[in-house]
This record gives sequence, C-alpha cells and structure tokens, in this order.
Amino acid sequence: MTGARVSQGMGSVGVVTTEPAAISAVLPVADVLRPHAEVQYAHELTALAQHDDRPRPPNWRLSPWAVVTYLLGGELADGTVVLPKYVGKRRLVEVAVATLATDRALLLLGVPGTAKTWMSEHLAAAISGNSTLLVQGTSGTTEESLRYGWNYARLIAEGPSEAALVPSPVFRAMRTGAIARVEELTRMPSDVQDALVSVLSEKSLPVPELDTEVAAVRGFNLIATANDRDRGINEISSALRRRFNTVVLPLPETPEEEMRIVSQRVAELGEALSFPEVPAAADEIRRVVTIFRELRSGATLDGGTSLKVPSGTLSTAEAISVLANGMSLAAHFGDGELRADDVAAGIVGAVVRDPVHDDVAWREYLEGVVRTRDGWDDFYEACRELG
Repeated sequence: MTGARVSQGMGSVGVVTTEPAAISAVLPVADVLRPHAEVQYAHELTALAQHDDRPRPPNWRLSPWAVVTYLLGGELADGTVVLPKYVGKRRLVEVAVATLATDRALLLLGVPGTAKTWMSEHLAAAISGNSTLLVQGTSGTTEESLRYGWNYARLIAEGPSEAALVPSPVFRAMRTGAIARVEELTRMPSDVQDALVSVLSEKSLPVPELDTEVAAVRGFNLIATANDRDRGINEISSALRRRFNTVVLPLPETPEEEMRIVSQRVAELGEALSFPEVPAAADEIRRVVTIFRELRSGATLDGGTSLKVPSGTLSTAEAISVLANGMSLAAHFGDGELRADDVAAGIVGAVVRDPVHDDVAWREYLEGVVRTRDGWDDFYEACRELG
C-alpha cells in the first residue's frame, strides 16, 4: 500500500509503523474499517487547538487541559461539541495527562476491557497527533521491537549504517519528541520488557554498532498498558515499574455508567460496520450489562442471591462485542429489532469458557435467577433452546 512502511528484519516483530496521514491520503475515512483516532476525530482536535490558549508542554499539540477535554468531552466556545472518548472519573484522566507532561512514563493497569488501549490511543492522538507509534506486546516480541533492528540485505551489502538501521516505534518517538505506545507489556518476556529501563531512565538509546546514541527530544514519553488477570503474563520487574507512574482503570461503578459506555460504543461500531439501521434496544443492553455485572461480582444486583463466578472476565468490552454481534444478527437474519435470541448465544459464549466450571455456574444462574425474573421469559427460552 502506498504510504505504508514495513520494517525488514528482526525489528519487524510485533511492530506497527504505518503513518495515519499516508492512509488517509489513499483511502477516504469512510472506507477505512477503523480510522486512527487522529483521523476520525481530526475536526475535534483542530477545534480544540484553535481555542486552546493554555500553556503547552514542548512538542504537544494541545495543552493538558485541552487533552482532558478531548477525552472526557465538552462544548467549546464556538459551539463545537467534543464527544467523550472515556467515561469515568475526571481525576484519573487528569493524573494520566499530568504524568505525560513529566519525565515519568505512564502505565495504564486494569483488568481486560477497562479501555486501557482506547485511552492510550486517544492520549497519543491528542498529544502528538500520531497514535501509530505502537509496539504490540506478545510472547514473541523481541528486544529489537523496542529498540531497533536491521535491514539485513543492506547490512550485508554495506555494513552497519544509518540507512541499514530499522528504527522501532520507540526509537522514532524519541527522535521526534512524540508519544510511543506499548500494548500488553506483561505479555512480553521479562528480559524484553527490561529493554525499556535505560530508555526511560536515561532518555537515550545507545546504538553501539554505529558508535552513537539517540537522545530523546523534548516531548517524548511512553504509555504502556498491562493487566494482571489473564494467563500467560510476565511480571514487570521492580526496576522497570519504578520508571512508571501507574494509573489503575476500574470497571464502571454503576450499571447506568456501564450502559452508557456500551450504548455509545455499540452505536459507533454499527456506524463503522455499516449495519442496516437497528432501533436502539435499551432493554437488551440493560439485560446484557446486568448479567455481566452479576456474574462478575458473584451476587445479584440486589444482593439477595450469591452466584458462582465464571472464569472469564466478562468485561465491558465483551458486553460491547455481544451486543454488536446481536445487532448484526437482528439486521441480517432477524426483523431489524434487537431481541433476546439475538444476544443469547453471544452471552453464553462469553460466560462459558471452561466447559466444566463455567457451565455449572451458567446453568445455576439461568435456573436460579433468569427463570424467575420478571420480563426475562424470552431470554430464558432463547438460552434453553441453545442447549
């Protein structure tokens, strides 16, 4: 694709280096399945920059105040409405933004589905205008993904040179004074994680093969995300953790807050995927949110019945996925209205991950709570038909 840069050599593992401006120059935003935040919300970022008269840290596109407004939403003096990107406590967002204005990196910690990646992307978009300086952590991520690699064809032909070096997203962020993102930090092996220690403490990256180093330009910082709930995670060393300020993102406090998040994201997904119009289904959204919250907490919302807790996280993100799939079923195979049988299969699939423990927990919940709950007969029958 024109405008896309693909790294060659060992530095390509787990690295995304596509420039959003190049993509938007080739494809209209409406044709891109998931535009980068700085492309999708370019009008909001432009309006905020025009009205932002507060001090900005070096190389920041917006002031910290404007970045918080971009994430939490608001209305500008000219009537421009900034949509909320994150629903939660303002103080958490302020702490995260204030951290990035210092020399400390930011670690967004929380269970899966608490919008860590979402916040990370929007913070980078608002501060640097580029959210694509991203390293995706996996068990196969190598140290070169965080530092640099080599184009081995040029390395063999020419020897070590600047032209043969393949910079990582962190390397590029240091050179340009931008925000780098490291997703799923705890998925990486511990020795790979520790490649960040010198970057975050010394703010420089040695390149011994060229007898030089890259010194971070003012404005450089790093956002990492991690969770400690999934299997297969690697602990963050104390040396690395000391280089971060940690902000823990909680699950939504109330059913109403979670419903608001789910409704907003489901509507955005429906528009992005060009679903035929499906009328808003507040009842089904409330039902999915209620089921997930009760099974997560191990008790019904009124506290009257104790429940077995399934092994899955049953996060807000999974609730969004269940409802988006239900909308697709309703639009393409139903009568255009979201009903209980459109979401039943998605809920069962999200809850029953372990065929032994989770199946028992789900059947007890179905027979002990759902069957006797007023107005839930249609959902009970839909689940029973699934077996």
